[in-house]
Amino acid sequence: MRFLPESAQERISCYRVLDDRGQLIDGSTFKDISKELAIKMYSQMVTLQVMDTIFYEAQRQGRISFYLTSIGEEAINIASAAALTGDDVVFPQYREPGILLWRGFTLQEFANQCFGNKADYGKGRQMPIHYGSNKLNYFTVSSPIATQIPHAVGAAYSLKMDKRNACAVTFFGDGGTSEGDFHAAMNFAAVMDVPVIFICRNNGWAISTPTSEQFKSDGVVVRGQAYGIRSIRIDGNDTLAVYSAVHAARDMAVSECRPILIEALTYRAGQHSTIEEGLTKYRPADEVEYWRRSRDPIARFRKWIERNEWLCDVDEPALRTNSRKELLHAIQVAEKLEKPLLKELFTDVYDELPSNLSEQEREVRRMVEKYPSDYPADVPL
Repeated sequence: MRFLPESAQERISCYRVLDDRGQLIDGSTFKDISKELAIKMYSQMVTLQVMDTIFYEAQRQGRISFYLTSIGEEAINIASAAALTGDDVVFPQYREPGILLWRGFTLQEFANQCFGNKADYGKGRQMPIHYGSNKLNYFTVSSPIATQIPHAVGAAYSLKMDKRNACAVTFFGDGGTSEGDFHAAMNFAAVMDVPVIFICRNNGWAISTPTSEQFKSDGVVVRGQAYGIRSIRIDGNDTLAVYSAVHAARDMAVSECRPILIEALTYRAGQHSTIEEGLTKYRPADEVEYWRRSRDPIARFRKWIERNEWLCDVDEPALRTNSRKELLHAIQVAEKLEKPLLKELFTDVYDELPSNLSEQEREVRRMVEKYPSDYPADVPL
């Protein structure tokens, strides 16, 4: 009689290309990238950081109701986006705006969504940062944790049935792996052999709950193996490692029609969201400061670009200044645009509005007309 041990004696290794100083690790292999691609990736990571800073400030000023940053996780955003194609369907959580940025979503489109104006593709019905773009194959963000993971598997099954040269990609945090949706999706993907990439941003915290209180296993990567899914653990703050791993995962997912799990180890260097009171309420200040200063993915990638003598083609101060100006202008425009029509609350679900929703719309209108002082004056009927 022999029982399997509760965990392996050695932890699964972590794939890295660059060390913390931005130097290539001896013996590391990676997908070669051109100078143009490297500069674009770096520039977009910087732009994403600027965007997070400005929108965070806008929320603190009371101009938008909510915001959530990707500070410390820029490499996962941009490098994974660069490794995918525009035909790949993305099912994000809420910390992947860089995917949209890479695919061409403009700063004005980001601002329109956060302000919920009439130009917002969601017609003002979602919280800020719940982006979506049908044109860019980016499904709308949903607040409930992990609900997007089974959707990605279903989409991947559809891609398989249609024999499309594309895969589905879904992002989620370590907290999402504690949800039943994660486990159901993993098993379904493995049994049905569908082209889907699961990318877990293991940033150490599910809001304020550390991974040590979420699971006793060796992180998330071993769960893929348990379900029969090819898996890898990578350094999520290493831009070259993320790009190389996602590029290889996509090739396998599409050519072999199989699911792949990537556990990207990173750290949330910002607050979970603007609902939190501070960075250090449940984390020591020196821990946050260490990750911000010593393990920053943008700084590490910049050092590698500098060693290749490519940084001379990037005017970073001008890039940050121009991005800030463009975003501030976009915010001013978004603030002045009218809100969506009241009737938009009830559209886009049914081809013909059912009687119960028609009655609800009439009731809402009666309430607005009866108590006009209780509703914003800029809400058009």
